[in-house]
Amino acid sequence: MNLKNVKFYFLGLLALVVFACRPDNVPQPPAPQTEWISRADGFQQNYTLDQIVVLSRHNIRSPLVSKNSVLTRLTNSNYQWFQWEGQPSHLTAKGDRLEAKMGTFFKEWLQKKDFISRYSPGSGTFRFYANAKQRCQTTARSFADALLPGQNAEVEMKVAFDTMDPVFTPQITKLSDSFVTKAQGEIAERFGDINTPIASSFALLERVIDITNSPAYPDTTSFSQFPSKVSFKMNAEPSMSGGLKMACTVSDALSLQYYEETDDYKASFGHNLSFDDWVQISSVKEWYGDVLFTAPSVSVNVAHPLLQEILSEMQKEKRIFTFLCGHDSNVGSVLAALEAEEVDLPGSIEKRTPIGCKLVFETFTGKDGARYADILLVYATASQLRSEASLSYSNPPAGVRIPLKGLKANADGLYSLSDVYGRLSKAIDAYDAL
Repeated sequence: MNLKNVKFYFLGLLALVVFACRPDNVPQPPAPQTEWISRADGFQQNYTLDQIVVLSRHNIRSPLVSKNSVLTRLTNSNYQWFQWEGQPSHLTAKGDRLEAKMGTFFKEWLQKKDFISRYSPGSGTFRFYANAKQRCQTTARSFADALLPGQNAEVEMKVAFDTMDPVFTPQITKLSDSFVTKAQGEIAERFGDINTPIASSFALLERVIDITNSPAYPDTTSFSQFPSKVSFKMNAEPSMSGGLKMACTVSDALSLQYYEETDDYKASFGHNLSFDDWVQISSVKEWYGDVLFTAPSVSVNVAHPLLQEILSEMQKEKRIFTFLCGHDSNVGSVLAALEAEEVDLPGSIEKRTPIGCKLVFETFTGKDGARYADILLVYATASQLRSEASLSYSNPPAGVRIPLKGLKANADGLYSLSDVYGRLSKAIDAYDAL
């Protein structure tokens, strides 16, 4: 290119730059984001959010068994588990901080809906109620303090601290021979031979913990060698014996270690694991929970008090925000009892009820005067959990809409509120028919 051509090239380029920077060509900033979850165009003009009821799983806790118990017997003697602070099964310091971040996000959400300004102590507009276990009470406390800073809002506790409240205990409260027969049939139909569908995940777990060099070897060579069986007792949670129960303990501890330990090498005991591998590791404990709590007859039995609590809260006129805090078994059994469709949970290694997740029931009044409802599962992604990312409208948690089988949503993705009430009532009434 000669000098004359170079001159015209740069003059042309300059003209393009000047044109692009003219006021009427300056790129406009995006419109302010007023909804963090995808909604149809014009949604906010057509609907007013009236109420939110949240059923939350507690945030990150230490494993339910100590590292000197079954975990040590099943793991290579040279491997070092994460050094957990505090007592087994208690909320960790990181879990406490993460729940505060979720509460801060909900504060931003509720401020945009003008909910926060309607809070006053003792007014009954806001309610926080948690199982009495330390991990649930502390989760609710952290969430409430972040949502309503400086208010010291009451977190209800109905029984002695660190014991199980019957409302949040996924226990069998109706037991008969016919129930056992029906429940066992449903489990067999849905899950088959309990160990077989999860055999490849067993193998991955065994490789990660190097079970062949553990103190339990050679008596225990594989989780699959122990048949798994579910049993029921009155006023007790469904119980399991066999290989899946053992594998669940390992899966649970590894998943929690993944959240707490941000060094991938240490989290995996030196293995090169992909994100999909971690999904497969977590799938073991989720399979365990599904087998125990999601068969139709079992779910309406164990979720009965919570279903009643949720419906009661949704029907309280003065209540605008409710926070109920329990366990993954609570969220899973409620979803099953409501006949929820399975949905993908992007970014999470837990594909059913991620740690700290929130099952959110929203109620709306439409411009047409009718009442509507939406159901969401809100959760921090694995990346947000591991990095302790701040949550806001610019970096929101994941939110996935939960469809209910047999119910038809309108063009804006909402159910009739009466249909949702009907589904809750159907699940509650099913308990009476057990």
